[in-house]
Amino acid sequence: MGDALRFAPFGSRESLSRHLPPTADNALASQLELAFEDNRLAAQLYGDFDQNLALIEQRLAVSATPRGNHVLLKGAASKVDQARRVLESLYANLEEGRSIDIADVDAVIRMIETEDSQLTLPTLERKGKVRMAQIATRKSTIVARTPAQDAYMRAMERSELVFGIGPAGTGKTYLAVAHAASLLERGDINRIILSRPAVEAGERLGFLPGDMKEKVDPYLRPLYDALYDMMKPENVERCITSGIIEVAPLAFMRGRTLSNAVVILDEAQNTTSMQMKMFLTRLGENSKMIVTGDPTQVDLPRGEKSGLVEAVNLLDGVEGVHVSRFGDKDVVRHALVGRIVRAYEQDAMRRLARKEGDTEGLARTLGALPRS
Repeated sequence: MGDALRFAPFGSRESLSRHLPPTADNALASQLELAFEDNRLAAQLYGDFDQNLALIEQRLAVSATPRGNHVLLKGAASKVDQARRVLESLYANLEEGRSIDIADVDAVIRMIETEDSQLTLPTLERKGKVRMAQIATRKSTIVARTPAQDAYMRAMERSELVFGIGPAGTGKTYLAVAHAASLLERGDINRIILSRPAVEAGERLGFLPGDMKEKVDPYLRPLYDALYDMMKPENVERCITSGIIEVAPLAFMRGRTLSNAVVILDEAQNTTSMQMKMFLTRLGENSKMIVTGDPTQVDLPRGEKSGLVEAVNLLDGVEGVHVSRFGDKDVVRHALVGRIVRAYEQDAMRRLARKEGDTEGLARTLGALPRS
């Protein structure tokens, strides 16, 4: 980032940072003034009506006062340092030509808070700006907005089979399709195959009008959204027409070997054990599978065990398999959605605890219990 942010040596006459008396929480209070080279980028960094600075103040319990192309930070020393790193990271994005919004500010704050919470030993090193995982095509670039998304995006690059487990609104399906579109554009794969168990239609789609694509389209709409965001509409339509992007209900996977492809199974909590085993054993050469679902939202008949819950418990830790778990804190929609998700998850666990079933397996799938 060069000298975009200037820090004078601590203790020097020109120092922009000085320590104040200890606060009540026994952490040194400090203030730090940051200077930005580009006034135009500084204005974008602050946001409309300084909304980005306001969010930093609210989330990190610091004061962030803009003065032209300078920002004065005040607060506990550790929080001031976190605010500095947030601003560094966001300014770096602007220097690289990327725009930022309030969601990006929230994402960087989450990443830095998680990074610090995972440190077990104190360090005197100045922590650098956060570099979050990205998915890029010619049309669009997606940057991870939570630590769980960051780990998920990196896992999709490394592993042949990735499970994305968690509530709605965490981006697990959207990111899976975006990753597939990126690999297709790079020429790493030849096909994208999208599938979903049509539980609502009992896997009996024959009574619905139209061809197979038209029958299952309503169930796969969320997967299309990401395709159109990452690829030009005419390219998506051409790929679907030619079969490069294939849409198929889960029941039609039997007997196939899926090579040179990314195969995405969405709403996998509604697969049976037999269906999940059938699907996972379709994996062919130079292919990846991404399986997404929410184990608390199973629509299977009473007494039927979810294939997703079983597969995660059986395969977590197997070489080539990665399980990414999302929680209510990873919801990137309206903040209220996270609170709604949390309430429903707690209710689901209470109800399962009151009746017979694989309660322990579900809890372990969600990450509430350690693996034995």
